[in-house]
Amino acid sequence: MTLLIPLKNPDFRWLFLSQLVSLLGTGLTTIALALFAFDLNPLKAGLVLGAALAIKMVAYVAVAPIVGGYIHRLPRRYWLAGLNISRALLVALLPLVTEVWQLFGIIFLLNVLAAGYTPVYQALLPDILPDEKEYTQALSLSRLAMEMESLLSPALAAALLLVMPYAVLFELNSIAFVLATLSLLLARVPVSRAKDRSAGVWQHVSFGVRSYLKTPRLCGVLALNLALSAAGAMIIVNTVVYVRSVLGLGEEQVPLVMIAAGVGSMLAAILVPNLLDKFAARTIMLCGGLGLSLALFSGLLMPGYAGLFPIWLVIGFASSLVLIPTGLVLRNSCREQDRNDYFSANFALTHGMWFIGYLLAGWVGSLLSMPWAFACMGMLALLATLLAWRLWPANDESEMWHEHVAEDHLHPHVHDEHHQHQHEGWEGPEPHVHPHYHPRQRHRHRFVIDEHHAHWPKQ
Repeated sequence: MTLLIPLKNPDFRWLFLSQLVSLLGTGLTTIALALFAFDLNPLKAGLVLGAALAIKMVAYVAVAPIVGGYIHRLPRRYWLAGLNISRALLVALLPLVTEVWQLFGIIFLLNVLAAGYTPVYQALLPDILPDEKEYTQALSLSRLAMEMESLLSPALAAALLLVMPYAVLFELNSIAFVLATLSLLLARVPVSRAKDRSAGVWQHVSFGVRSYLKTPRLCGVLALNLALSAAGAMIIVNTVVYVRSVLGLGEEQVPLVMIAAGVGSMLAAILVPNLLDKFAARTIMLCGGLGLSLALFSGLLMPGYAGLFPIWLVIGFASSLVLIPTGLVLRNSCREQDRNDYFSANFALTHGMWFIGYLLAGWVGSLLSMPWAFACMGMLALLATLLAWRLWPANDESEMWHEHVAEDHLHPHVHDEHHQHQHEGWEGPEPHVHPHYHPRQRHRHRFVIDEHHAHWPKQ
């Protein structure tokens, strides 16, 4: 199976195993947290979980850009290992919590650590797998692993809860983080390449987000993630409301219909690498956005329980059409030394989209009605997809003609198409810093927003 080809790379194999183990452990904690919130405050368990979800998004949006701006100064292997060990310690403390504010504090810290871990891990994969096809297969494999976890974790948690209290699930997650760390330490993680930015703190922290939002194709990706969040939030927030309140069914029917979305997502994960050989990422992702819109609008028919399955399955399938090519588009939209910034910006901005989706799906579904929720989220997904179609040029070329004005410059650099000047012997090995002159020039090469290209050229 071609999807398994990246596993031939021993470094990716260890990293993938680390991801699998930590995902499984986190899935157990997700189940245990819901039960824990109910024990802490039975009357307001939903409110507690909703607040926890909001705290998670705030941590992601605030912390990820900071990590992206400064991770190049740290050894990525030990950074990731340290974050896993820290998460293991925090999760182990959860059974000791007796107040809601303590729960919120630990959840915030856990997600701060996750915001420092996930984008760095994502930016690492293109360095481990430089071949574009293998990298695409690895993205699909990672997506498949996430969906398998979402299916297996509830089943495993249910089996474990038959023989042990839910508090033990926290300890099992803690052990999982330790095992994930050991697996990660067995992989060879390349050192981050030195950056050529010499500005202050704000420049480093904001570079990824500013550069991301100046890149038309990435603005299109972000809009499609808004469409994705509209559909995904409808599943996560309103499945239980639709099944229990609208259809009047029992709680055991809720997870069964949610499995349909996971199955759809896995089917797409298997197909996407082959689709990317035949179609552009833009085409596949826009089709995904359109699929999300149509699936949501079909909910206006107010289907019965059996009719909900194909809608959720299409949403899962279309979600993977949007999610999986995103890493490839990011990889091709930045330089190697800026990947941490771009992946961290994507992590923060796309979770901002989810924050909007969660709030809107919950508000409309609760205060109005389920048909209104389907209509509003469907319209949001459609408008976001149309916006992506408008922002992401159809003739999206990698290499572009552009012009540089003449300027004197001072920043870390190596000699490339932008640095051709004489040395006097004192400048030291590359990358080095010394005053140098950039002549006015017009040329063509792979264009990305970076130290020398602050604005997208007008075509």
